[in-house]
Amino acid sequence: MIKSMTGFGRCESADERRKFTVEMKGVNHRYLDANIRMPKKLNFFESAIRSLLKESVHRGKVDIFITYEDFSESQVSLKYNETLAAEYLEKFKQMEEKFSLENDIRVSTLSRYPEVLTMEEKMDDEEELWKGLKKALDGAIAQFVQTRTVEGENLKQDLIGKLDGMLVLVGQIEERAPQIIAEYREKLEGKVKELLEDTKIDEGRIAAEIVIFADKICTDEEVVRLRSHVEHMKATLQSDDSGIGRKLDFIAQEMNREANTILSKANDLETSNIGIELKTEIEKVREQIQNIE
Repeated sequence: MIKSMTGFGRCESADERRKFTVEMKGVNHRYLDANIRMPKKLNFFESAIRSLLKESVHRGKVDIFITYEDFSESQVSLKYNETLAAEYLEKFKQMEEKFSLENDIRVSTLSRYPEVLTMEEKMDDEEELWKGLKKALDGAIAQFVQTRTVEGENLKQDLIGKLDGMLVLVGQIEERAPQIIAEYREKLEGKVKELLEDTKIDEGRIAAEIVIFADKICTDEEVVRLRSHVEHMKATLQSDDSGIGRKLDFIAQEMNREANTILSKANDLETSNIGIELKTEIEKVREQIQNIE
């Protein structure tokens, strides 16, 4: 299934205690590059999030935004340090005896001393947190992949159309090749007749010159390879393989190489124009391939 690297996904997972919201967006990138933004409280899930993402996404720059809301009425608890309170009282008693002072310490006074009473955030159950977060992640990733798949199908149809157009251009180059040789022979014979006037033309010499010219401009091998590359790319686009973007990019490079050789051998304006148009179409194909996972 062809997938684009451009996509978006969003999902919320909530119960009476918590709410997780996950948003994802992706753009083109040579490799998988995931950037995760989430509350510090969820940082220890980063490795699990990346592993989950890799199961469905292979290439692209993916930004993941995670928000977390806790609806619990009591998110913190009051902690009483009995040992420290006893030490305070013992010191106060020593001060009373040492300096003959009245020990007027009350509970309300003692509670205000450092670390006697502290507010402590309750630790959430890690398994319960992951359960809610994973539900939101699964939903966002599913939507993200779906949007990539829809865009990928559009890319596939566009590429196949461009490849079919390229085959037409390749066919035109094949048809033009024998015409170029025939026109060259006609020009050569005309030039020889003009130079030799009434002298008989050496057909063997003419034939030899035609062979040399034909060999010089021959693009049969390049045309065959180019047609093969185009068909190979079409077959790859129609396959069920995933993560084919790099393979398609390699095929496009080979297509461009053959087109360059055809253009360099062109000794005919019409063939040159077709070759330029062919290279233009190949470049369009390469640009589109950059969007494929």
